[in-house]
Amino acid sequence: MADEEFAPLGITSSYAILLNSINEKPGIHPKEISQQMQLSPSTVTRLIEKMETRGLVERKSSGRITEVYPTKTGTELQVKIVECWTSLNNKYTSILGKENSAQLTESITNAIQTLR
Repeated sequence: MADEEFAPLGITSSYAILLNSINEKPGIHPKEISQQMQLSPSTVTRLIEKMETRGLVERKSSGRITEVYPTKTGTELQVKIVECWTSLNNKYTSILGKENSAQLTESITNAIQTLR
């Protein structure tokens, strides 16, 4: 359902999560993104490279430190990303009901916190 929601933007939910992290914290390190998304550093690097090719993010290196920043296009896409998350939430709430939806969201949030 998530990937269907983000398809009109030309990105998957994984790219939306990644771009959201970068928009929320410009200059974020790939290692931090890797920890947030529970993905291997090499996977995060590939995602960043693809987003860089599409003009959504850019990397800046200083010595051994790499920071990732959103481009203007990536920043402008943030509003639509939030709209897609809201729409997705509304869709699964309509299927599961408000109480079950809230419980699911809480369970997922707790699981993420435990995995970190």
